Amino acid sequence: MFHSPSAPRDRPALLWQALLFFLLLLPAVVRAHPLVLDQDDGSFALVPHVEVLEDPGGKLDLAAVRQAAAAGRFAPAHALGELNFGYSSSAFWLRIPLESRLQRSSPWLLEIAFPSLDRVELFLPRADGRVDYQLTGDRLPFAERPYPNRNLVLPLELGPGESLALYLRVESEGSLTLPLTLWTPDAFRLHNQDAYAGFSLYYGMLLALGLYNLLLFFALRERIYLVYVAFAVSMAVGQLSLNGLGNEYIWPAFPAWGNVALPSGFAATGFFGAIFTRLFLNTRHSNPRADKLILALAAGFAVAALGPVLLPYRWAAILTSLLGAAFSAVAVAVGVHAQLRRHPGARYFLLAWSLLLVGVGMMALRNLGWLPTTLFTSYGMQIGSALEMLLLSFALADRIQAERLARELAQGEALHSKQDLVNALRSNEQLLEARVAERTRDLAAANDRLLANEQQLQRMARHDPLTGLANRLLLDDRISHGLAVGRRNGTRLALLLIDLDGFKPINDEHGHAVGDQLLVVLADRLQRSVRAVDTVARLGGDEFVLVLEDLAAVEDGRQVAAKVVAEMSRPVVLEGRELLVSASAGLAFYPEDGEDAQTLLRRADEAMYEAKRAGRNTFRQVGQ
Repeated sequence: MFHSPSAPRDRPALLWQALLFFLLLLPAVVRAHPLVLDQDDGSFALVPHVEVLEDPGGKLDLAAVRQAAAAGRFAPAHALGELNFGYSSSAFWLRIPLESRLQRSSPWLLEIAFPSLDRVELFLPRADGRVDYQLTGDRLPFAERPYPNRNLVLPLELGPGESLALYLRVESEGSLTLPLTLWTPDAFRLHNQDAYAGFSLYYGMLLALGLYNLLLFFALRERIYLVYVAFAVSMAVGQLSLNGLGNEYIWPAFPAWGNVALPSGFAATGFFGAIFTRLFLNTRHSNPRADKLILALAAGFAVAALGPVLLPYRWAAILTSLLGAAFSAVAVAVGVHAQLRRHPGARYFLLAWSLLLVGVGMMALRNLGWLPTTLFTSYGMQIGSALEMLLLSFALADRIQAERLARELAQGEALHSKQDLVNALRSNEQLLEARVAERTRDLAAANDRLLANEQQLQRMARHDPLTGLANRLLLDDRISHGLAVGRRNGTRLALLLIDLDGFKPINDEHGHAVGDQLLVVLADRLQRSVRAVDTVARLGGDEFVLVLEDLAAVEDGRQVAAKVVAEMSRPVVLEGRELLVSASAGLAFYPEDGEDAQTLLRRADEAMYEAKRAGRNTFRQVGQ
């Protein structure tokens, strides 16, 4: 065969081109090493063998995911550090290749040791084309789980010499933490025995300390002991949800509560912890600036504890985590200040809260994905809370001892100066009366402040924080009231559901701050467009509802609807810019269109969409 003279000189160049082409393709075909199962006892950590694919829209099915795996779109989990995605609205697909080298069929248990995940789906494609499917998560009743355990456990069966890849689809509104372990059944049972024994000791101690301090409250009638008991109960609720024991034993038939018990329980723990700190260290007098900060954190914890009513789950969970980390630093700083001032029991308080709050802070940062999932970040809070409960009991005992010594000293001084005190009381009677009056005024002022705080909390719970309009909770009450008036007087009630047209482009172009200002201006226009007896509520985003009570005729409601649509279309000038939006509104009447709030809202929503289809910037009445 003939060769050209230049061929030998071109061969190295061709080799370099082939090598470069291979290197460019290499990242697309990197795969996690399959887990080789060559023994049927013990356990295997799965993270080194996991590949991950994020599904932001949550729309991929198994077929699409398997095509993505074939195309090399999965990333090895070790490239992500570990399986903790923090708070994410995406669904995540995990691919785990397995290779059995056993000579017989072998059962396995796949454990996901984070029981607060909302939904976990297992797909196990077999060589014959079958796909085994299992579903678990804390939104399911406990009885419907594939395997009864506090954690999320999925049983598997691998044939002799079988090689396959299993797929997990995971999504959750809470923290997406995925500690994955593959167990043999016998090893898993032994592991569970040790874990349940440890939890028994922990909750037994928690129960004993709670009952002990409850008895102290009944004996001494000091509310700090009752706050301690509430703190212990809230801690137990949060820990039971975190460990999965609540879903297994306490509320197995109530998955809706089990889904929100984790953030609500720990938010309540933070709230009562803040109140305990104020009472124990008397920060209202000893450290007023810190006291205001503690009150603000307590209010934040209260809002987070009511998260299922006020906020989306993810927001409530993130708020709880952030407040927990912030309160950790505040409580330790206040404890240091109290120790420097020689406050009774401050040294025990400081050590107790330091241990607990370091654990809380680590858990909060772990939930946010800022710390890795380790033994300390997973169970540090339980260890810290156990020590904290004991040390706080010592702190309360030290406080009682200090108060007893102070009383004994005062009694001794009183015995030595009894006669002098009698003479002083006779000569200073007017002064004492003045002090009593002053103390009475202080108590009255304190009661006024407590009443104002209570009214403020009630308003926060029933009004939209941005616009000051009624929220969904207050809206339901006003609709119920309007229906009762209509039934009693034989009059009509109108619901006007309003959705802004063109608000999102303004929000995107000018930013959320301008969008919020625009919502406040439009909310004020709505408020001025109706009577004082009517209600204006914000459902969220750019949706509003008007409740028009005690109407004599349908035409009255139509006039208000036309007025509102016209008001919404008037330009709004903000920061020198003229902004234009319009409104599409749907109008429903009681009793013509429904006799309950849910039906009226649904019919008004249907009419609103008719208005949008009619060209927007108008309103439609049900059946119009």
